[in-house]
Amino acid sequence: MSIKTYAQAIRDVLAQEMRKDPRVFVMGEDIAEQGGVFGCTKGLLAEFGPERVRNTPISENTFVGAGVGAACAGMRPVVELTYVDFAYLAMDQLLNQAAKIRYMFGGKAKVPLVVRTQEGIGRGNAGQHSQSLEAFFMHIPGLKVACPSSAADAAGLLRTAILDENPVVFVEHKALYASKCEVPDNEDFSVPFGRANVLRAGKDVTLVATQYCVPKAVEAAKLLESEEIDIELIDPRTLVPLDIDTIIRSVEKTGRAVIVHEAHKTGGIGAEIASQITEKAFAYLDAPPERVGAKQCTLPFNLGLENAVIPQVNDIVNAVRKALYL
Repeated sequence: MSIKTYAQAIRDVLAQEMRKDPRVFVMGEDIAEQGGVFGCTKGLLAEFGPERVRNTPISENTFVGAGVGAACAGMRPVVELTYVDFAYLAMDQLLNQAAKIRYMFGGKAKVPLVVRTQEGIGRGNAGQHSQSLEAFFMHIPGLKVACPSSAADAAGLLRTAILDENPVVFVEHKALYASKCEVPDNEDFSVPFGRANVLRAGKDVTLVATQYCVPKAVEAAKLLESEEIDIELIDPRTLVPLDIDTIIRSVEKTGRAVIVHEAHKTGGIGAEIASQITEKAFAYLDAPPERVGAKQCTLPFNLGLENAVIPQVNDIVNAVRKALYL
């Protein structure tokens, strides 16, 4: 095991898989000499050269489309979108092409494409560079969606994504890049899609959290211990496929559920998870599922206002209390 940052874990897996398989290459804006805005491709140009580490023009629809074509032709591209907000410019390639090609060709065409992208708050990047848009991709059949919350999960899920024969939207959180944890040194280490991580066992409330909300949920669970509230904390890790069975088993035990994510509450992944809990575990519920998400407004530039919009530890604590004492 080695202590690595989230960004280092991503960079190392990219390098390892590029060494193993000459079909793997990376491309995106500023990923070569600069090593990416967040340093996740630093040093790759020197090792693999400009044929496999490609800077692109500022044209997301074009280079995501090139990635789709390269994947169909037998390559295994990893395309970086600097911010998830820019995915809007490539939605036709992602939603109408990458997601549908295998189906429309009767399974004869494979699309082993990974689109790495960054989302979330923490840097005062304002309304066009701070959004969380994972629910957009979750809605479209044919796309897999991964959302790692730790360096170890970033490493394991990214390797799984690169080896997958289907398009994967790999959503990283910019506020997690400097976070550290132990990562297995095994160059074959992977985390399977569709297997949630139960970070903490408990009996009173099921708390489901994603990405940057996971460390906040950990802190909230510790604070609630003083009130003798025992939290079971689950990180889904992938949204497509979603390990709803682990969540349902937990709710059957606790009778209560709180789902927290950084995306806007309206139409967010919490709504889907809460709906499935209600459909599949209604008889076990002692209270309605609670959702915690961003307020329905444009994300501010000011850091103080940014924090006011995004769920904080106290918001999670209060949602748990409401679920218990309704």
